[in-house]
Amino acid sequence: MTKKKDNNTEEPLEKQLWKSADKLRKNIDAAEYKHIILGLIFLKYISDAFEELFNKLKAGEDEYAGADPEDKDEYKAENVFFVPAEARWNFLLSKAKQPTIGKYIDDAMDAIEKENSSLKGVLPKVYARQNLDPTSLGELIDLIGNIALGDAKSRSADILGHVFEYFLGEFALAEGKKGGQFYTPRSVVELLVEMLEPYKGRVFDPCCGSGGMFVQSEKFVTEHQGKLNDISIYGQESNQTTWRLAKMNLAIRGIDSSQVRWNNEGSFLNDAHKDLKSDFIIANPPFNVSDWSGDLLRKDGRWQYGTPPTGNANYAWIQHFIYHLAPSGQAGFVLAKGSLTSKTSGEGEIRKKLIEEGLVDCIVNLPAKLFLNTQIPASLWFVSRNRKNGKFRDRSKEILFIDARNLGHLINRRTLELSEEDIQTIAGTYHNWRNPDGNYEDVKGFCFAASLDRVKELDYVLTPGRYVGLADEEDDFDFKERFLALKAEFEEQVKEEAALNERIAVNLSKVKIDE
Repeated sequence: MTKKKDNNTEEPLEKQLWKSADKLRKNIDAAEYKHIILGLIFLKYISDAFEELFNKLKAGEDEYAGADPEDKDEYKAENVFFVPAEARWNFLLSKAKQPTIGKYIDDAMDAIEKENSSLKGVLPKVYARQNLDPTSLGELIDLIGNIALGDAKSRSADILGHVFEYFLGEFALAEGKKGGQFYTPRSVVELLVEMLEPYKGRVFDPCCGSGGMFVQSEKFVTEHQGKLNDISIYGQESNQTTWRLAKMNLAIRGIDSSQVRWNNEGSFLNDAHKDLKSDFIIANPPFNVSDWSGDLLRKDGRWQYGTPPTGNANYAWIQHFIYHLAPSGQAGFVLAKGSLTSKTSGEGEIRKKLIEEGLVDCIVNLPAKLFLNTQIPASLWFVSRNRKNGKFRDRSKEILFIDARNLGHLINRRTLELSEEDIQTIAGTYHNWRNPDGNYEDVKGFCFAASLDRVKELDYVLTPGRYVGLADEEDDFDFKERFLALKAEFEEQVKEEAALNERIAVNLSKVKIDE
């Protein structure tokens, strides 16, 4: 019996669109193609929002009586981007089959930037390039034109925003290591936000990538019936191309990105928010960076707990985050697992001071294969300026350790993600431990609330496995089945390596023939 396919669950809209868009990519590299398609999705969003208000102004009913639909101030008053006639989606749709469609789109992007100062230098102008087939570009316009089903701005923003976010993830997967530089896996972002619960206040990410932390924070507030106006976002990004993605990602969600700054020097050398004291910091800084200009910052005021080594930025990031926390601020961030044990160039002494000062709240050991750009094992750090505050119980004399290495599921052979259940399990454990009315209990092999004395006994090492112990072996563990699965995976890797070596040999022989 053939299983009936449910298009709503097995083949969602964003997946269908990705398959169609990916077919049109042809020989264009994913790193270049993402700007082409994400730019078009953004253009469709602002055009939809503009058209909705345009039609209301044109109808001139109620509060819009006597309004001019071509008056830019009318759109500014309602926080809608003004789209000039030559940049509106219907105009571009009418030109979609022409060989000069690429130039029309580039001109549209220029026109929108001129009319909206907050978008200056943000939008891609890559559509007239010779490697982009005009026919395929016209087909992309047709494809994206069908995304927003319905004319309401809120529905359009929700659908297009979701598609934009989904495509960011798919492009990150397609780019592999390079993709990880602008994209933090969604399940990791969701976990950080779910654990920190940023309902109200200033949210800061000084290495914000494409803005996923902000999008998820706003989504979290909405899902928990909070008020979006109760949080404000601040960010910084050193890669201009990635910053542009962030600005579009936030604009398509209607999130104010005026405090998301770019400079190519980065947060250490040119801190764009020097005076900011934030309520929440959520970040995924690059792991183990050696060229962070530490030699120029030996006496920087941010190093309150010790000068970080010039050869590794991990402990510079930690202290940068703490420096920017308000008196009761909290931070959750990703770091290489090595940061939990390292003693290189004074890192162990810095970690000791952080622990003795009562700043470290919780450490989560993450499973392997979560990140696209590195195979380095990762962990989550949660730190708090005030662990004695009244909002939560006093945790100043203990640290929660969670070992989540056995959670998650593979979405392909190389990439793993955390399920919603996994996220709730980890976040729920943290909340039960942190909240005054929580019913926390240690679980062997998974979580353990360690006293600071115990951490001191283990020489201030923060690896969760040292504290949680080993889980009790399950009676139904099938050793033979596990062995066969590992054997099959190993054989598959050997086959792939042999095929790769064969391709390399063929290419080398071609080079020799050409010579």
